[in-house]
Amino acid sequence: ELLRTVPLAMGRSNSLKEGMLALGLPEERFRMNRTGIPLEDFPFNVRESPAEGEWRIVQACRLVEKKGIDISLKVFAGFIRHYPNAKFTIAGDGPLLEPMKALADQLGLAEAVDFAGFLSETDLRDLYWRSHIFLHPSQMTVDLNQEGIPNSMLEAMSTGLPVVATFHGGIPEAVEHGKTGLLSEERDVDALLDGIMALVSSPDALFAMGECASRSMRENFERSAQVTKLEDVYREAIELSNAK
Repeated sequence: ELLRTVPLAMGRSNSLKEGMLALGLPEERFRMNRTGIPLEDFPFNVRESPAEGEWRIVQACRLVEKKGIDISLKVFAGFIRHYPNAKFTIAGDGPLLEPMKALADQLGLAEAVDFAGFLSETDLRDLYWRSHIFLHPSQMTVDLNQEGIPNSMLEAMSTGLPVVATFHGGIPEAVEHGKTGLLSEERDVDALLDGIMALVSSPDALFAMGECASRSMRENFERSAQVTKLEDVYREAIELSNAK
């Protein structure tokens, strides 16, 4: 009822827009407002191929079902068989922390996975700089909870991390498959693992993809530009109100 009556409504992704339209929002009342990233706080960083296969994979998020952390751990369990010196850092906190620690133990990953907890912006940036790939296999939950476009993914891309993720929610609107990252279907452990393996098998292509990801963030998700768009929507809403 609300979406049928409001003069304007904003969303951060086309997937959210489609959901609003399905619930009755007239399309002409929708305004896109992308997430604005403070790119100056997540600058690009040049990376090099690690010695002795010491690849660093990272995921940063709230530890909840839709983030697909269980899938990430299973993917990494496959990856470490090929690269035993690899490390996986999960930054964030949430209700699934203890279950995910237990799953890591079950998969034999206790020494290779670091549950880093909630990090400050500076510490998170430094973690991205030390890493090579951002893994984020988001998934639809039983109660139909889904992502828009994850902020942490955008911040990681800004620093030059290519993304291995899923065709979920607004992710394909930020990650161009084959150009700024690699996308697979939800919960497809084998396909996600294949994506990571393809990236590390060609470091030059991996780093070029990271540069493209960083450039894409500057072109499409720069914070001041998005704030300007937000202010424009507010002004439009005020004008609509005054016209009544």
